[in-house]
Amino acid sequence: MYFTLGMIAIADCNNFFVSCERVFQPVLRNVPVVVLSNNDGCVIARSNEAKRLGIKMGVPFYQVKHLVKTAGLQVRSSNFPLYGDMSDRVTAIIRRHFPRIEKYSIDECFMDVEGISDVVPYCTKLRQTVGKCTGIPISIGIAPTKTLAKIASHFAKRYPGYQGVCMIERAEQREKALRLTPIDDVWGVGRRNAKKLLAMGVKTAFDLTLWRENRVRSVLNLPGVQMWRELQGIPQISLQTPAAKKQISTSRTFNESFSDRDILRQRIADFASLCAERLRKDGSAARSITSYIQTNRFREDQAQYSNAARVVLDVATSDVRELVSAAAKAFDAIYREGYLYKRAGVILGDIEHGAIQAHLFDNVDREKQERLLEAVDYVKGKEGHEMLQVAAQSEMLHHLSRDFLSPRFTTSLEDVILVGAADGVVFG
Repeated sequence: MYFTLGMIAIADCNNFFVSCERVFQPVLRNVPVVVLSNNDGCVIARSNEAKRLGIKMGVPFYQVKHLVKTAGLQVRSSNFPLYGDMSDRVTAIIRRHFPRIEKYSIDECFMDVEGISDVVPYCTKLRQTVGKCTGIPISIGIAPTKTLAKIASHFAKRYPGYQGVCMIERAEQREKALRLTPIDDVWGVGRRNAKKLLAMGVKTAFDLTLWRENRVRSVLNLPGVQMWRELQGIPQISLQTPAAKKQISTSRTFNESFSDRDILRQRIADFASLCAERLRKDGSAARSITSYIQTNRFREDQAQYSNAARVVLDVATSDVRELVSAAAKAFDAIYREGYLYKRAGVILGDIEHGAIQAHLFDNVDREKQERLLEAVDYVKGKEGHEMLQVAAQSEMLHHLSRDFLSPRFTTSLEDVILVGAADGVVFG
């Protein structure tokens, strides 16, 4: 038995959006699957089988649509309520195993493994527990730094011999891993820097470690130096507690431009409602709200107009009714007839966390308001966020092209899977 000192791990959900779809739809297993972005525009997730067909991340769906018939490609529209709920379930299990974690993204979570005895078997057990309880396969990388842990997780995912858990501990392991890692696969390099480094002869992560620090600084600046040090096993990026949000925004580019004031006003209400939900989830409130609209700047044959207006509230709030009302007021101040609008959005600002500053002339019973909002949160959590809406809103989901949308298996009672017994009795 040995104890890890100064090590960090990352749990990475494999092909996460596709894996969420497969949990409840076994027909999708072992076949090529892609998940599409909002409006079914581009590919944002691929199964390994889809990758082997040569489907690239971000490719427009129309370019690979023929594979539905020729290669049996399965397609799903993005189902973010499902993915968010499954992510929370995976994170809850990880949190039970590790007291200090950092949820880096919807499908990745860093973990402090210092002091854990026999860390590889421990992480293997975690991986098995997550798979058994959620159906989501994860890969775990362990190393002295975050950047190396990300590389280790890639090896855990790609090579079956690791059985889903890879640890980079010794210098020779690190050098071998860096030699096998293309520079554009290194966390933090980015597409633009990768192109620059390749032109300078840096093909792998190991090539970059051969540079002197002053050269790294001149080409990649301070973040590049931090990455360079991390690749050499020198920790530079510690576990981070998510910073309190300063702004929350929701916006959309519409499928078609339109000028109808009432429809556009409904969309603004929709966006304000989504922002309010995020405020509630964060336990925060906003004192200002900005609405903005704009025409299609790429259509030079059309009249151009864009504008924004901001409304400041007396008391910070997360009440969807107050926020929708303020967003509508801002919209009314900027809307102009005679234009075809292509994009609109809402931004919440002056966000307060914890205790909310009261106002002397506030005539709203805030305690009663909070009880109502908690009840609304409960219903939306059980039935989906569109179950309860402010009258000013539209039926939001109908504005997106989602021709391949799967049910919300875990967030809507209407979509809960029915289990049938042998005698024909069906239980919901």
